[in-house]
Amino acid sequence: MSKEVIETVEQFEDILTRHEKFLFLKNSLTCPISHAAFEEFEHFTEDYQDIPSYYLNVQDARQLSNYISETIGIKHESPQVFLFKSKEVVWSASHWKITFDALSKEMKKTNEI
Repeated sequence: MSKEVIETVEQFEDILTRHEKFLFLKNSLTCPISHAAFEEFEHFTEDYQDIPSYYLNVQDARQLSNYISETIGIKHESPQVFLFKSKEVVWSASHWKITFDALSKEMKKTNEI
């Protein structure tokens, strides 16, 4: 499995019920920082294909982006990545903190929990 784009609240709710653990990225199509974060996310998903990974493009899925922020209680930023485990956010990062190394480190840490 690699990364998959989603655009609806229904898709997000389905992911929450289907996966014990997954990554989710909020991406902006117009921001250079988002572009760099998305490249790091892509690199990670290519090397860790067994980890369900999803993303949204804020310009195409603003309702979903707002829904996620309200549901998890974390202020919206983009780019922004979340690691969900048991329907809860166990780690998040934004902007330049979204790197292959940071994603790898957090994924390994949650495997130990």
